[in-house]
Amino acid sequence: MKILVCISNVPDTTSKINFIENDTKFDKQGVQFVINPNDEFGLTRAIWFKEQQGATVDVMHVGRSDADPTLRKALAIGADKALRIDTDATDGFVVANQIANFVKENPYDLIIAGRESIDYNGGMVPGMMASVLGYAFVNTCVGLKIDGKEAVAVREMDGGSETLKTQLPLIIGAQKGLVEETDLKIPNMRGIMQARQKPFEVIAAKDINANTTVSKFEKPEPKAHVKLIAADDLDQLIDLLQNEAKVL
Repeated sequence: MKILVCISNVPDTTSKINFIENDTKFDKQGVQFVINPNDEFGLTRAIWFKEQQGATVDVMHVGRSDADPTLRKALAIGADKALRIDTDATDGFVVANQIANFVKENPYDLIIAGRESIDYNGGMVPGMMASVLGYAFVNTCVGLKIDGKEAVAVREMDGGSETLKTQLPLIIGAQKGLVEETDLKIPNMRGIMQARQKPFEVIAAKDINANTTVSKFEKPEPKAHVKLIAADDLDQLIDLLQNEAKVL
């Protein structure tokens, strides 16, 4: 079984976010980047298929060379090969079509992508890929078993979960629950050394025009100051709720 895991290179959630060029571009200066958490859950499940069923695992990223350390980490975790499509990931449409065009010429049995990235939260790439390729698609996937060409997937839904059966090839949108956080793998020294010897291929991008443009980024409004009121001052509390908060 051949597995492709799509990797997004996203800012660590502890990073301080700023924008430059009149708030039209994200400032990467001083920002620590990591594997998108939803992608990491998917990668860990792919490594399980490798260890238990002899699958081969490739990882792919659409972007520039600043994401190479993140791909190297994926190799150290256990992936067999890294591929990077060398172009700017301007929007989900470009990313989905760049990967899908590669897969058309290099088929995979299973493609795992995070259900969304934690930077833009678009949640569109795996579904778009499935549409372009004509593959079966299961989003918000929290369970996956594969026996031969048959897959049984469990997806999270409002009020519970749904179990689906389908045939490979398959694309899933992975998230927490596909594996638990305690199952995530931390690269050890042996894995890091082996990663240096594993194939790392940079692929020329296809000519695909983005469907969206960035007008401006805006940060959320800062939180208002908290007003403390004495516990026995009910009149002031009611006045503030009525005239300032306007919730009464």
